[in-house]
Amino acid sequence: MIGRQRHTTAENRGGQRVDRPPNLAVAIEAAAEAFVGVLDSATSRHQVTVPPTQLRVLALIRDRPETNVNGLAELLDVVPSSASRLCDRLEATGLLRRTPDPRDRREVRLVLTAAAVTLLGEVRERRHRAVQEVLDRMPPRAQHELLLALLAFGQAAASGTSPSPADTAARTA
Repeated sequence: MIGRQRHTTAENRGGQRVDRPPNLAVAIEAAAEAFVGVLDSATSRHQVTVPPTQLRVLALIRDRPETNVNGLAELLDVVPSSASRLCDRLEATGLLRRTPDPRDRREVRLVLTAAAVTLLGEVRERRHRAVQEVLDRMPPRAQHELLLALLAFGQAAASGTSPSPADTAARTA
């Protein structure tokens, strides 16, 4: 059995025993890297002039319209001055505006311009086409199984993280 690893057995939600590949996390990581590569190539091959970090900032602001610079800094896990400089660059390229918050004029809200909304729509469409090209190379049954696996993974991830060993030890002590 040199070079082969044994499968582990787990119980699914229905109580059935199922084999789990020994390196499932490794396989998922490799697939995630391939997925990111597909997404990145979809934008780079179409000569998007906005760097990936700035695209991410635009997407964060699109998804959280109430965001200010401090909130953006928290989302990016950077200091507010770094987030502000990113906003300066996006503002200079016409993709972002800073506007007073109507509820508290001391606050400044980050707002996407029409050009940013258009850019994000184009990037999303290119990425969807690139992913669909890969999916089209997969058999329909594999596509369906992938969909089910991704939905299950998303649900498991959304249900929270497992407790750390320290948390478990503290509760049992």
